[in-house]
Amino acid sequence: MSAERVPGDQAASGAGSDPGTGGTAADHPAIVVVSRDAAARQNLHSELAKRYGADYQVAACDEPAELAALIRTLRAAGTPVAMVISGIGGQDPDGIDTLAAVRPIDSTALRVTAFRWGDFATAGPVFEAVTLGKIDHWLARPEGARDEEFHRFITEFLSEWNTRRGGGFEALRLIGEQWSPRSQELRDTFSRNRLPFGFYDAAAERGQRMLDELGLTAPELPVVVLRFGTEHSTLVNPSNLDIAEAFGLMAPISAEDVFDLAVVGAGPAGLAAAVYASSEGLRTAVVEAEAIGGQAGTSSMIRNYPGFAQGVSGSKLAFETYQQAWSFGTTFIFIRHVDSLSGADGRFRLGLSDGNVLTARSVVITTGASYRQLDIPSLEALQGRGVFYGAAVSEASAMRGQRVFVVGGGNSAGQAAIHLAKWADQVTVLVRGKSLAQSMSEYLIRTIDAAPNVDVSYGVRIVDGAGTDLLESLVLEDAGTGQRRSVRADALFVLIGSHPHTEWLGDTVARDQWGFIRTGPELMGDGADWPLDRPPFPLETSLPGVFAAGDARRASVKRCASAVGDGAVTIPQVHTWLETQAATQASAER
Repeated sequence: MSAERVPGDQAASGAGSDPGTGGTAADHPAIVVVSRDAAARQNLHSELAKRYGADYQVAACDEPAELAALIRTLRAAGTPVAMVISGIGGQDPDGIDTLAAVRPIDSTALRVTAFRWGDFATAGPVFEAVTLGKIDHWLARPEGARDEEFHRFITEFLSEWNTRRGGGFEALRLIGEQWSPRSQELRDTFSRNRLPFGFYDAAAERGQRMLDELGLTAPELPVVVLRFGTEHSTLVNPSNLDIAEAFGLMAPISAEDVFDLAVVGAGPAGLAAAVYASSEGLRTAVVEAEAIGGQAGTSSMIRNYPGFAQGVSGSKLAFETYQQAWSFGTTFIFIRHVDSLSGADGRFRLGLSDGNVLTARSVVITTGASYRQLDIPSLEALQGRGVFYGAAVSEASAMRGQRVFVVGGGNSAGQAAIHLAKWADQVTVLVRGKSLAQSMSEYLIRTIDAAPNVDVSYGVRIVDGAGTDLLESLVLEDAGTGQRRSVRADALFVLIGSHPHTEWLGDTVARDQWGFIRTGPELMGDGADWPLDRPPFPLETSLPGVFAAGDARRASVKRCASAVGDGAVTIPQVHTWLETQAATQASAER
């Protein structure tokens, strides 16, 4: 492993600095260590270089004042900076400020503070710095060689950075128009399902060359190339069903094959129900029309989910839970939605969009909710071309240098604004109310307040917008005075309200005026919708044996952890239902 010298007496080591490796600087991103404490700096540099030197350049500098020059030198050489690790306390009392200064220089580099184990006095300032967005992560310095706890954190951080950056192995290649709504939809779907893919603009030289190599002349876009398996497949303007079939996900479902439980929707509630049901021996099937994770899957970083002190992206949380359910034996039915639900003779039949019928002894509905549409024709016409519903995490890096607006006052809107601010010049959150306190977690409010390029405009709503090929401007109206003003806008992300995905149920189960499913005690009393003598289980719908959990349920708490709790709580009730049905059937047969 060779080493090179860079300005300011900084040392860089790793395979990326060695021309003999055959890789480019971009193939070997940098990990930068900065600390005045020579022993701490050498300890970090040595441990990192030994473990990661083959794939990363590991650079170090002893003065925070020289850090900016080092980062610029690396970037000028085409070397992306994955992570900057700074000491804190002792000889590095300004370690947090050192990391905070990195964001204006490199908005995508992760900022990590490394403290000495046992120096608990630094905990308060570190946690405060994370809340205010000055740093991204923290960890204890390695204690001796092969400190696997230290390396566990480092590899998780590097994985986070690589996922956000893209590149590397591409199981899928998507060739299309940069601002095509369909291309944007597929990018978002692939990202949410954590599929490694690359996007190539068909109008650019690289994209055109790829089309030529595929033998395609002026094809109908987008084009999806599957690059895994023994043979590559090329799909021209495919539907979601075409892609699912190419993935081998369209195994037929027989109506004669009876599952113990059918879960409709693979958001947090549905995935939790699947994990607990399958792990407890229930034969379980999950139907998902779009992507695993639901709304939570679009969140760039969830920091208040129990068990993830450093935060976790919604897509990662969902994917890990999906794999957990899969490992317990859950059957997943993707890219099909449920059109109908009926029950008779102790069986429920769910009509699927592909014409198949799924049969089960019990059902849990976890179809969640989506963001409401603006219903402004001028903006609906620009959907996917500057106007996005949801966080659209896959589009964040395309916002570099742009003026971005986020509509909404909930946690999802706050998370989206903070994530977009890493790339955008300016992010403005538009809120119809007078405060965020009633709808957003305090840690997000504080992070937004501390972000230099995030503003909040209260008491405003969007009434119009304009753009030719892309969004160019918005018209905002003051809720109090009615005055209107036009503002330049490059992108708009809409995260407002909740519209439950329950239209497909019709009159099968009782719903409120907004479409949310009534459960448990809400089914009792005058004008009751409950048909049996026994009271309904707490999460049971008006159709006995069918349960509802998560955001589709009336009066649910709109938090990821509460949706998981809902999903888990349904399973003991499902067990009781199945046991009762089995006992009734056995009695009838005697």
